[in-house]
Amino acid sequence: MTDATVKGPASYFPSIEKTYGKPVAHWLAQLDGVADRKHMEQVAFLKTTYGIGHGHANALVAFHRARAQG
Repeated sequence: MTDATVKGPASYFPSIEKTYGKPVAHWLAQLDGVADRKHMEQVAFLKTTYGIGHGHANALVAFHRARAQG
C-alpha cells in the first residue's frame, strides 16, 4: 500500500459510483437533507430509499458526517 492509496470511507467511492450509477456528490447531497438524523438513521435512509447496501451506505454517512465536523 502506498501513501497515495485512498483509505477509510472514501475507498468505497469508486464502487459506489459504479454500482449505483451516480456520483458520490449526489449521495452526499441526499444526506444533506437528513443531516439532523443520527448516523444509523441516515444509513437506514439510504438503504430503504435508494436500495444502497449497508457497507456503502455506512461509508457515505461516515464521510458526510466527518466532512460536516471538519
